[in-house]
Amino acid sequence: MRYISLLLLLALSACDKDSDTPSIYTDNEVTYVLEPGSEFPIAGTAVFKERTNGDLEVIIQLTGTDGAIEHPTHLHYGDISTPDAEMALALNPVKGETGQSITIFNQLIDETSFGYEELQAFDGHIKVHQDGGPNKQVILAYGNVGSSAKSQNNGRVEIAVCKSE
Repeated sequence: MRYISLLLLLALSACDKDSDTPSIYTDNEVTYVLEPGSEFPIAGTAVFKERTNGDLEVIIQLTGTDGAIEHPTHLHYGDISTPDAEMALALNPVKGETGQSITIFNQLIDETSFGYEELQAFDGHIKVHQDGGPNKQVILAYGNVGSSAKSQNNGRVEIAVCKSE
């Protein structure tokens, strides 16, 4: 009987191994809504997670995308209505077939350190473009992030065109 009890105890403790694996994330996480930016019914979320090494991971998940196209995705300075908003960081493109983009970073284009604390104070927004060519001005989804997300929106906002390089 002791032998069976010992085997059962070992089996149960083996199932608990995954909970001993340290997480790569801290408890700091924030989700922003991405609204449709054109006549295309595409929307979703951008989830920023702080990693234990101080990096930020942003996971963009959209519904309504399809096909093999990759949609350029950018983090910009200013809220969504800021004209000619400078790009703070090019995020990995959203894949049409999955609607997902995952980017891990710890600094912006200008090499400014950027972590979870900086995100909270960041006056910025995300834009997901239709493509990088002739339809780059078509915004599929957008959303304010950081301190810009705290302002209340009553209805449709004016979406500024991205600065041309």
